[in-house]
Amino acid sequence: MKALLDYILNQRRFLIALFIINLSGTIYGYIWYESQLKMTDPIFLLFVPDSPTASLFFTIFLAFYIFKKNVPYFEALALITLFKYGIWAVVMNGLTWMEYGSLPWAGYMLVISHGAMAVQGLLYAPYYKLRLRHVVVAAVWTLHNDVIDYVYEQMPIYPSIMEHMKEIGYFTFWLSIVSIAIGFYFARIKTDSV
Repeated sequence: MKALLDYILNQRRFLIALFIINLSGTIYGYIWYESQLKMTDPIFLLFVPDSPTASLFFTIFLAFYIFKKNVPYFEALALITLFKYGIWAVVMNGLTWMEYGSLPWAGYMLVISHGAMAVQGLLYAPYYKLRLRHVVVAAVWTLHNDVIDYVYEQMPIYPSIMEHMKEIGYFTFWLSIVSIAIGFYFARIKTDSV
């Protein structure tokens, strides 16, 4: 089974298709954030569109990986942020569903697409060339982003759950820690195998 999965994940056609899907999703994600970005102070612009930026990191990884190249800093950023924001969006849409008893069709699309984000980051983790320094940089980025989101209140706007912002911020911090721990785990595997 592992050999079959390895074969599929490394097929050039599959990689190109995955690149196109992720590039399209990244572009769509930035468009989705357009209204929030218009209200955002320019100093925070880089840190507001969380999921599309995570997808961008993975798209950059794929662009290089198709040509048998590695970009470890982007790989670390992709692994940690894809998992974090993939899980985060699934949970936030779940909370919205619990609050209202339903989701709009876009909510279900976000659950599927963001769940896939988290999974693809993990599926490609064995192919990343991570070292501890790469994960440390990605960890700083990730925790800094939490500060921007929850201290400077630049988090994605989900009107239905905004009253739970303290709890969401706390959950997000620990989700970041788990995501970073996953990054350190995969970097450690690489370090131990050398």
